[in-house]
Amino acid sequence: MQTGQEDRGVRHGAESTVQSVDRAVSILELLARRGEAGVTEIAGDLGVHKSTASRLLAALEQRDLVEQVEGRGRFRLGVGLVRLAGATSARLDLVQEARPITRVLANQTRETVNLAVMGQQAAVYVDQVVAPATTPHYNWVGQHIPLHATSNGKVLLSELDDEELEAAVGELKAYTERTVTDLDVLRKELVEVRRRGYAVAVDELEVGLTAVAAPVRNLHGEVCASLSVSGPTFRFGPERIGELAPLVCQAAVDVSARLGWHP
Repeated sequence: MQTGQEDRGVRHGAESTVQSVDRAVSILELLARRGEAGVTEIAGDLGVHKSTASRLLAALEQRDLVEQVEGRGRFRLGVGLVRLAGATSARLDLVQEARPITRVLANQTRETVNLAVMGQQAAVYVDQVVAPATTPHYNWVGQHIPLHATSNGKVLLSELDDEELEAAVGELKAYTERTVTDLDVLRKELVEVRRRGYAVAVDELEVGLTAVAAPVRNLHGEVCASLSVSGPTFRFGPERIGELAPLVCQAAVDVSARLGWHP
């Protein structure tokens, strides 16, 4: 059993971590306002000792979030922030460009349309459009879902090489009896996804949920996102999937064209 003293130590450690994060963000905001600043100036602005400011700057510099101005002993924002801002901008551009098309697709199919991108061993849902008069099964936006158990995830995996695939999926956890948990079986399915141009997942993440997804490509023709139509399995029989697949594929091509891809 944890003693009161140990518990206080844990709380103190957590509070100290939060304080450090807050100070680090304050440094970034200070440099954004002033362009550059020295350690003494930063320490004074934060109300901390110079050694504390130096440690925070060293941690930020290690991640390329700040950099030293050569020969001047001062700091400015680093290129790491450009990388982070670029990733955010790319997602916002994707959602903005896709939204008119996903709205049309939702109206056409009378089903829920989702847009997903690759995350850390997961697919991340960045947008969702629900058809009028349709009750959404679930709000997926912001959710991280397994790559191997969803149609969107399989699309995002479909053009990775073996090494990239193994790193991306990690452990193939079973969510239902239909979840693919064998890497060789998954590889064969991804070959089929590439061949036909879309992926299907029936009751693999959740019993009663089916989805059809197709790849969205960037300017260079690389798969940068996945667009899907999903709904209850009882509405997604083989004939219905056959009707939906061409619509999903065309919508994905249309989004890709808006991102600059022309096959």
